[in-house]
Amino acid sequence: MFSRVFLKWMPGLQNLLAYDKSWLTADIRAGLSVAAVALPVAIAYAELANVGAIVGLYSCILPMIAYAFFGSSRQLIVGPDATTCAVIAAVVTPLAAGNSEMQWQLTIIMTLVMGGWCILASKFRLGALADLLSQPILTGLLNGVAVTIMVGQIAKILGIHISANQLIEKIIAIPFQIIDSHLPTLGISALTLLLLIGTKKFRSQWPAPLIAIVVTTALVWGMDIQQYGVETIGSAGFDSGLPMVNWNHFQPGLMRELFIPALNLALISFVSLMLTARSFAAKNGYDIDADAEFRALGIANIMSAVSQGFAISGADSRTAVNDANGGKSQLVSIIAALVIALVVLFLTKPLQFIPVSALGVVLVYAAWSLMDLRGIWNLRRRNRQAFNLAIFTFACVLLIGVIQGIGLAVLLGLLQFLRTVFRPTEQLLGVNEDGMIHSLGNTTTVKAVPGVMMYRFNSPLTYFNVAYFKRRILNLVDSTPFQPRWVVIDAVASFTYADISVLASIDELKRDLKLRQIKLVLAGRRTELTRWFKDNRPAMKEEEILLVPDLYLALKLIQSKESAHASEESS
Repeated sequence: MFSRVFLKWMPGLQNLLAYDKSWLTADIRAGLSVAAVALPVAIAYAELANVGAIVGLYSCILPMIAYAFFGSSRQLIVGPDATTCAVIAAVVTPLAAGNSEMQWQLTIIMTLVMGGWCILASKFRLGALADLLSQPILTGLLNGVAVTIMVGQIAKILGIHISANQLIEKIIAIPFQIIDSHLPTLGISALTLLLLIGTKKFRSQWPAPLIAIVVTTALVWGMDIQQYGVETIGSAGFDSGLPMVNWNHFQPGLMRELFIPALNLALISFVSLMLTARSFAAKNGYDIDADAEFRALGIANIMSAVSQGFAISGADSRTAVNDANGGKSQLVSIIAALVIALVVLFLTKPLQFIPVSALGVVLVYAAWSLMDLRGIWNLRRRNRQAFNLAIFTFACVLLIGVIQGIGLAVLLGLLQFLRTVFRPTEQLLGVNEDGMIHSLGNTTTVKAVPGVMMYRFNSPLTYFNVAYFKRRILNLVDSTPFQPRWVVIDAVASFTYADISVLASIDELKRDLKLRQIKLVLAGRRTELTRWFKDNRPAMKEEEILLVPDLYLALKLIQSKESAHASEESS
């Protein structure tokens, strides 16, 4: 029993226990390829997060192994991500105030808190929270983060110093300082870019970032280019061995500043992970569990914090490398993690010669792949509201920062949704020559049923829109040239749960229609509506509101009652 519950929490382990030996060769090849891509990228993202280069490698090993056991995706690779690192830097750097040790401490704490939020969200089955970041918000966010990253790396690429801290000020300062570019540093940057572009064009299956970093590092080490002022990771404070963070002077009071940003980071990371995981799961023909992914992301981030790393998410580029090399299971993650662990244990000294400018180019190259301004512009023709939301998010990220921009974008998205619910679209319905019900106005063959007004309200009814719903029906009834004898409401679209305010307003609508000698019919959800009215209006008579299963039966019932009424009058 215990083992069954234990395995339920570890879908990745279940997959590994059912491992097919025929997958081993492909998984080893994919694991080595993933490690080759992950190594330089992890080091570069550590620079982006303003922590030591080796912290990026720390952020790969235990998190990848943890996700291999707890994740439900067979292809997903977790690790450092441009967006999460940009968010961490935006939150932690002002708090650290230039203290590198405090920067590392706060980064670890924020990662730990983020993991806790993910575990809590999984416990309450909040996987649907990912939907708070809609596609327009994500598009604007990724483009804004990409621009932020690229602008932030220009100083390293050119070998100049920019004192401005904010994005707009940096953009303004760059043109005036280009003339001061450090030529040897600029040369290393140009060589890195040529290697990245050339490898991508002529040997697309090769790990371009790894090749660029290896070549430039060998060049710096072999020709002692550091003497010409080229900055390397070593000269920036990277120590040999396995550095440990010192907690003796940590300020616990700063933790309160991290809880809400860590929640935002958890949401961003989860959405990014789910987009990648779902796309590759669909491609390979299996499903994933959103709540299990939330839990796996939380555990992976806690493992990253325990190993002195920073926040991680689903890495789409490394996942694509895994899938392209035929990876079949999460054994790929374990193999890649072990390779990176060997580098950490035995190859830290050569890493000191990696030029900072080369890492800057790798980051710009990675950020460029996040850019999709054409995607934003295409939204303008397809959906103006989505376009406005994407542009708003993009502008907010650039002007006021990543965290604040995301918060405002989510708020605007929720307000757009509430506006849709407050004032939804509506239709008057009629029948065509074949007796099929359609919206009026779409074609001349659809005509209103004499004496009947059929109405559809395209939103769930709740306390804040039911007054508008009632007002719209009465206005339509009073504005028709010939007052109807029946009002039929499509209950399927609008009656989704038993709201007391809604049921009370329906009583008022029934009363106002009765004064106009009109009968009210609710078509659809007959069983639920009968129970709701019985529970909340036990004294209500059945004939006061007619409840029928659907619109077609409503029309048949009306026809039969009209015929019976006509027979009584004729007799």
